[in-house]
Amino acid sequence: MRRPDGPRATTDPADRVGVFTLGQTERERVLLPRLAELTERHRHACPPYARILAAIGSHGPYARVAELPWLPVRMFKTHELRSVPEEEVFRVLTSSGTTGQRPSRVHLDRAAAAAQPRMLAATLRAVLGGRRLPMLIADTRSVARATTLSARGAGVLGMMNLGRDHTFVLDEGGEVDAAAVRGFLARHGREPFLIFGFTYMVWLHLRGLGLDLSQGVLIHSGGWKRLADQAVDAAEFRRRLARECGLTRIHDFYGMVEQIGTIFLEGPEGGGLYCPDFADVVIRDPETWEEAPPGVPGLIEVVSTLPTSYPGHVLLTEDLGVVHGVDDGTWPGKRFSVLGRLSRAEARGCSDTLGGMGAAA
Repeated sequence: MRRPDGPRATTDPADRVGVFTLGQTERERVLLPRLAELTERHRHACPPYARILAAIGSHGPYARVAELPWLPVRMFKTHELRSVPEEEVFRVLTSSGTTGQRPSRVHLDRAAAAAQPRMLAATLRAVLGGRRLPMLIADTRSVARATTLSARGAGVLGMMNLGRDHTFVLDEGGEVDAAAVRGFLARHGREPFLIFGFTYMVWLHLRGLGLDLSQGVLIHSGGWKRLADQAVDAAEFRRRLARECGLTRIHDFYGMVEQIGTIFLEGPEGGGLYCPDFADVVIRDPETWEEAPPGVPGLIEVVSTLPTSYPGHVLLTEDLGVVHGVDDGTWPGKRFSVLGRLSRAEARGCSDTLGGMGAAA
């Protein structure tokens, strides 16, 4: 894999060999001590987190990643959880809260804020290569310059760091700017270029252009519920984009603001999402909380070594998923899919089960 263009050298192994290299056994061996170390670091630096661990009786040692104590991701909506002094907080990220909900608040110091874009770039380098590609964005420019950024706007801004000659598919009124897209393709359409957009926006606006996007590499995420309502799954999404605009290099990803910088990326052949070497997933049975075996759906737990300024290294999401296989795909490690969000009733049930953890904070 090529190194990034320009004079900035780095000794990070991710820049030399990529971040999709570890089989599951080796991943467990590498991640477990680092995650256990982060658990102790946050225990001592974040009093609410320490009270949660005391309430659930979690003291280690831990024999497996699945034994590490997890936090419900919604706790970042209701509690201030940070492991650095307030004066060292460099940036506070917020998620997009649904109506009536508080957004999550994630506290980053300078080191954590610097690691996030670097590891995001290292992850995407597996499919984009080592240089910044011309970038077509399936959105409007206004979404990335609003006074208060939505999750969509923050996603666009974060991805823009990985591209150049940014061209937006939609004009300020939200209508397709076909002339701008044609101009972009005249400049860059004969060599690889990056396309980014949220899944439903891509589906809605790119297919009808009638233009050749065959040199594009599409990175997309979110918005599957609206497509599911139209009976469009990942396989149909790929088929239609290939047939209607020649787009075949397509990569979905899964991520969240509570583990900013960590994304789980779809492999070149589709068939599931993969974990970068600094992260993993555990699928948990929502009744027993034990790890579910491959093929059995459950709640997705995400783990990552990136959250150093707040205790977000082991999080139980409110998303349902399933592991399809282990060390059996294009890249090593677990290959999984996200099946959808918990219903409101299911989410309340999980919250009741975890009530003691919330009270302890």
